[in-house]
Amino acid sequence: MPRRSIWKGSFVDAFLLRMKKKRDLLLNRRIWSRRSSILPEFVNCSVRIYNGKTPVRCKITEEKVGHKFGEFAFTRKRRLSRTNIGSGRKRGKK
Repeated sequence: MPRRSIWKGSFVDAFLLRMKKKRDLLLNRRIWSRRSSILPEFVNCSVRIYNGKTPVRCKITEEKVGHKFGEFAFTRKRRLSRTNIGSGRKRGKK
């Protein structure tokens, strides 16, 4: 997947740029902008990222800097395959 041009820089929503200066406003804040990049100023903040249905709590760490917010709030539930569900059944008498 092609990366964004270096001269453009990473995309951060204007709302988050204003929050960057006032760090206390970002704590436990709901974020709808899943496409925004995580900046180093957001480290050690706890935010709630919207996944399309409900906000998902996420703690920002140093390893997440440079990634997008949407990568940490999954939009789909994991389904178990039918073969794994039936393997633990007990069989009755013959």
